[in-house]
Amino acid sequence: MQISNYTKEFKYNWQLAAPVMLGMLGHTFVSFVDNIMVGQLGTAELAAVSLGNSFMFIAMSLGIGFSTAITPLIAEADSSKDFIKGKSAFKHGLFLCTVLGILLFLLVYFSKPLMYLMKQPVEVVELAIPYLNYVAVSLIPLIVFQGFKQFSDGLSMTKYPMYATLIGNIINIVLNYVLIFGKFGFPELGIVGAAYGTLVSRLVMVWYLWYLLKGKEKSKAFVTNIKFFVLDKLMLKKILNLGAPSAMQMFFEVAIFTAAIWLSGLLGKNPQAANQIALNLSSMTFMVAMGLSVASMIRVGNQKGLKAYLELRRIAFSLFLMGTLLAFCFALLFFAFHDYLPRIYVDFNDAENYADNMEVVSIASNLLIAAAIFQISDSIQVVVLGALRGLQDVKIPTVITFISYWLVGFPISWFLGDKDAYGSFGIWLGLLAGLTTASILLYIRFNYLTKKLIGKSLK
Repeated sequence: MQISNYTKEFKYNWQLAAPVMLGMLGHTFVSFVDNIMVGQLGTAELAAVSLGNSFMFIAMSLGIGFSTAITPLIAEADSSKDFIKGKSAFKHGLFLCTVLGILLFLLVYFSKPLMYLMKQPVEVVELAIPYLNYVAVSLIPLIVFQGFKQFSDGLSMTKYPMYATLIGNIINIVLNYVLIFGKFGFPELGIVGAAYGTLVSRLVMVWYLWYLLKGKEKSKAFVTNIKFFVLDKLMLKKILNLGAPSAMQMFFEVAIFTAAIWLSGLLGKNPQAANQIALNLSSMTFMVAMGLSVASMIRVGNQKGLKAYLELRRIAFSLFLMGTLLAFCFALLFFAFHDYLPRIYVDFNDAENYADNMEVVSIASNLLIAAAIFQISDSIQVVVLGALRGLQDVKIPTVITFISYWLVGFPISWFLGDKDAYGSFGIWLGLLAGLTTASILLYIRFNYLTKKLIGKSLK
């Protein structure tokens, strides 16, 4: 088959994916700015934000992963023009996201004592706990926002969550600057100021996205007159059956990156700060792949609703190709600038912490080489996972992600990440192994399923 059969889809793929990418990149950019601002306070503060956010990442992965169940259901209802089914999927999804947001907040809030049991540097733990007290509350509006976002994505209205995210990010950056450093008469709160900024910005994001969707003809009837507590057990069960495995898929991946933070903490505060820098930079490129994953979920969900399986496979492969090409570009970027990018995060004019800062930059530079290598496998696994969610195939991919990250990736990180082995670089070699395994196995699963669907439709 000619390559033009795939590349001709790039334009529409980009139209769907770009707003998602920009919204997610905007969100990650705030984390990037947070890290730069906090990094000016010292390496212990940067490591504390990393440790605190490691708890948040696990909770967010469960909430965000669960919310992805809404998108394929809405995309399928939209292509078959079934408003009643679509509104039911949205209402029940939003209800479950709200409940989950509250439960995740409670889980994170009461898990803080675990930090002392994890053999993390004491000065880092003492800074991380007050930060986590406030940032944990922001989980509730964040997961509710995800419910609205996944609904909006399912209707192919990917621009509006991007607008809400960008507004929230601007507010976050301003509040962080004012509250971390005590500008314009505000108290100097250090890293707790960053937590306040995160909470306020996420509350604004929920309200603004609802306001935008309420004003659009296509979505107004969905987001108004919601009978929130009139619930259908069958729809609740359907979303739980899709959402729970999706949550676990994201949890298994995020948890191994979180384990990398904790393993780095065993090596000391400087390796942990370096890990945070490399993780923050690589998460920016991952958000581009996530944008394509959402486009993959929407487009595959649409074609599933139309029962056009040959077209479904062709469109999915166009997204896989696009993701691979973009990942290759990012890999070259990381290779070329691995010595320079970490320097953005530290203050070389700080004479007191100069030796620490130099060590952090040196470690982070090496980690970016590993990050460059896994760009392609990371992109492939997340875009293929999006296509499988569009097919509403979630149970086998959950097993695949568990095997890849926890039976392959984590043991390698554990053994090679010892200070007597390869240290921080060894931890990231485990991440590379896990992502590569996932990309191969998930692709095999998608290939098998789509050939099976095409075979059945031709009989």
